[in-house]
Amino acid sequence: MILVVATEKYTGKYDDVDVDKILQNNRVLNNYIRCLLDEGPCTAEGRELRKTLPDALSSSCSKCNDKQKATAEKVINHLKTKRSKDWDRLIAKYDPRGEYKKRYEQL
Repeated sequence: MILVVATEKYTGKYDDVDVDKILQNNRVLNNYIRCLLDEGPCTAEGRELRKTLPDALSSSCSKCNDKQKATAEKVINHLKTKRSKDWDRLIAKYDPRGEYKKRYEQL
C-alpha cells in the first residue's frame, strides 16, 4: 500500500513582494506592523500575513516554501535589530507564552 500525502503550502501569490523595499520604508513598514497588531487597516498582503502568521509560528513555517522561509528570517532579523520595540509588541501578541520565541532567537 502506498500512501500519498499532499502537504498544504501557503500561497506563493506574494512571494515576489520586494521585502527589502518595505523594510527600508518606515511608513510602509509601520502600516504592516499596525495591521499585524490589529491597530490599523491592512493591505491584501497584510491580511494574508496576519491570517498565516499564527500557523507559521506554531509549525516552524513547515508550510512555507524556501523563499518564504528566507524572507521570514530577513524580516525577523530586521525587526529584532532595528525595531526591537515593534518586535516585542508582535511577540506579545503572537507568542504571549514564549513558546516560539526560542526558535527565532537563533536567527
